[in-house]
Amino acid sequence: MKVAFQTLGCRVNVYDTEAMAEMFVQDGYTLTDFDSVADVYVINTCTVTHMGEKKSRQYIHRAKRQNPQAIVAVVGCLAQVSKDEVMAIEGVDVIVGSRDKRDVVFQVNRAMAEGKQIVAVSDSLLLNHKFEDLGVTGYEGKTRAFLKIQDGCNRFCSYCIIPYARGGISSKNPQVLLKEIEALAGNGYREVILSGIHIASYGQELAEKMDLLDLLEAVEQIPGIERIRIGSIEPMFFQGERLSRVLALTKLCPHFHLSLQSGCDATLKRMNRRYTAEEFAAVVKALREAIPEVSLTTDVIVGFPGESEGEFEETAAFLEKLQLTRIHTFKYSPRKGTPAFNFPNEVESAVKEDRSRRVMMISRRGEEKFLARHVGQVLPVLFEEGKNGVHLGYTPNYLQVRVPSAVNLQGKILPTKLTGLKGDVLQGEILVDLGFSQPS
Repeated sequence: MKVAFQTLGCRVNVYDTEAMAEMFVQDGYTLTDFDSVADVYVINTCTVTHMGEKKSRQYIHRAKRQNPQAIVAVVGCLAQVSKDEVMAIEGVDVIVGSRDKRDVVFQVNRAMAEGKQIVAVSDSLLLNHKFEDLGVTGYEGKTRAFLKIQDGCNRFCSYCIIPYARGGISSKNPQVLLKEIEALAGNGYREVILSGIHIASYGQELAEKMDLLDLLEAVEQIPGIERIRIGSIEPMFFQGERLSRVLALTKLCPHFHLSLQSGCDATLKRMNRRYTAEEFAAVVKALREAIPEVSLTTDVIVGFPGESEGEFEETAAFLEKLQLTRIHTFKYSPRKGTPAFNFPNEVESAVKEDRSRRVMMISRRGEEKFLARHVGQVLPVLFEEGKNGVHLGYTPNYLQVRVPSAVNLQGKILPTKLTGLKGDVLQGEILVDLGFSQPS
């Protein structure tokens, strides 16, 4: 039988989908594209924004149109927070919550056998601090391994549905994690990406008393791993002793995605963010002073309830001053069940569109400036799989580089001169003989 997947939302969802796909393959299923006819369709949903929820529903209907006899399984965040609504959607056979994905194959097979709708959504998710280890490591380009090390969030930003959709904070067992990374290094992987829903909280609920920095220091000691990346992280993580310990890590890549959301203190307060714009700017300044080539990216929400033109202008001026590498822009989307859902002074859609456009222009200017200053430099690039004589790779600070090569460069870290810029991709020239004695 054939199974097809569609994933919406964050990279953690991508990881979960890969894990579920492996479970289906182990049970004898064959993977196929979502646009083809399949016996089972699994939609791994997102509910962080209205658009994510809308697309989730669209894929549910598309699956049933493609094969009316197929089993349609809706899993993840939308299933967790809107179970009753998903149950009422015609054609949905299986509903699986955010911490119940390990049983997805069992529930799908059960729905086939029993011919009735199956609902497997845990209640009281906020009290669930057990990490659901799906037993697989996700791979990116066959040179970088993506590991989900943490799930859940306890920050309760006023706009955010994630704590209700993903549950309480939970962390993967560090000893299991380190053994997995050792195995990856033995299989030739040079870079690991550690990510989660709120990665800065890693280890807080563990009896082992190992936090994120302890983990990073342990991974640093694993032979064969040459690069470590971390996912989106709270800016206040980089303060005091923690910053000193971060700077002592030689394998941690100088690219950090620091969640901002607004550059206006009044807006940040309504969002229940736990820092001021000045504190965020101080972290940026400290990182840049310590790591001159650090790449800093962020998220910004425009049109939050009560965001006046003056508040937005404050954010825009703040972003212009910081000149970050890239800004991911989101138009505020009210999520039922969050405090902000009932906030007054909603911002009109046209105003949100205009503000989003203006932030994206600031982002483009910052990115162009950051990329252009690297032209002429020589940086180590970890190359991905090539195609048609062209290889793409990434610098330590996560700049994409394109080089021509008839030789397979996959998995190799090579000194590369950055010779030019086309769009948002740097052009490169490898500075070593491609006869290679490096391990593949």
